[in-house]
Amino acid sequence: MSLDRTTPSGAPSAPAGHGASPRYATLMVATCNVLNLAQAGRHFYDGQEPYTQTEFERKVGWLGDRFKVLNADVLAVQEVWDETALRTAVARSGLQYGFVAVPGAENGPGQIGAQGTPRVGIVTRLKVDAIQSVTDFPDAARVEVPGLGLHTRFERPPLIAMLRLKHGQPLCIITAHLKSKRPKFLEDASGATIEDTADPAVQALASLRSLVMRASEALALRLKVVELLHRTQLPLVLMGDLNDSPHSVTTQLIAATSQVAYDKGAYDHALFSAWDVQGEAAMRRDVAYSHIHQGYPEVLDQVLVSEQFVAASRGAIGDVRRVEVFNDHLFEGRDRSRSDHGFVRALLRLRLPATP
Repeated sequence: MSLDRTTPSGAPSAPAGHGASPRYATLMVATCNVLNLAQAGRHFYDGQEPYTQTEFERKVGWLGDRFKVLNADVLAVQEVWDETALRTAVARSGLQYGFVAVPGAENGPGQIGAQGTPRVGIVTRLKVDAIQSVTDFPDAARVEVPGLGLHTRFERPPLIAMLRLKHGQPLCIITAHLKSKRPKFLEDASGATIEDTADPAVQALASLRSLVMRASEALALRLKVVELLHRTQLPLVLMGDLNDSPHSVTTQLIAATSQVAYDKGAYDHALFSAWDVQGEAAMRRDVAYSHIHQGYPEVLDQVLVSEQFVAASRGAIGDVRRVEVFNDHLFEGRDRSRSDHGFVRALLRLRLPATP
């Protein structure tokens, strides 16, 4: 992190009665869906061959190069099967990170990495006060899924990390990876599909199951955001693959950004797309997609920030300077050594504590 002693137009103003211009600590954050990062020879999904040692070396080398280019203070990562594999990729970057964690994907004595589905994690240079992997929904977010029954848990538990910047400012980072839009077909106890996947009516119902599951995950995440933000001044950044667009119902379930239009009090617990509130408008290009599905570009990987980073808010103690999407590799062909998602990076600022 570096200190930015200038105050560009649109940045948060100095507190009333404070003669000197405020000083800021800069913070670079990025979200990266790394596409099934697993150790060589390790089975992760039925129908997919384990990585050979050559494939593994190519994958961690590619990721290491990407991490080096991003050079973020905080990396929120998704689709990690083995924490050891992530540590290897981070080491290949040549950058110094003091903390790497993927709860549920640990490797060691009695630990065999993630099972059934990959997990999310965090890589950071900042001081870590606490981390929490949220598995279960609160009662209010539990819903019935047609054919599956009550949905009560995250498929990929989000990770909440309480961090501290160099000058002592607290910061909360949430890494999330919501249920995909892929149709959820019914399976037997062995995992074999028991529905006619070619039947359009069955396909529609299976897509509804995925939507209901993702919506309930979004609601559970929203309730956690409100718990963290309501009547606090905690700066919070939520990053990850939300598997839907910024203005979709499920993303807005988490963010509730639209509420601020008619209720200014909603700033207190709303989240805002970093892309929409960034200060450097010239950086807003028409290439902000982070995924291409069947030829159509989509924005699935998002950075959402609390009002502390929104210059227009009374509660602002920082801002978003710029947001960048690293997606050139999406045109390099399908190769599992690369990710099928673009990586999104945001440059944020937080005001330094006042000096006597």
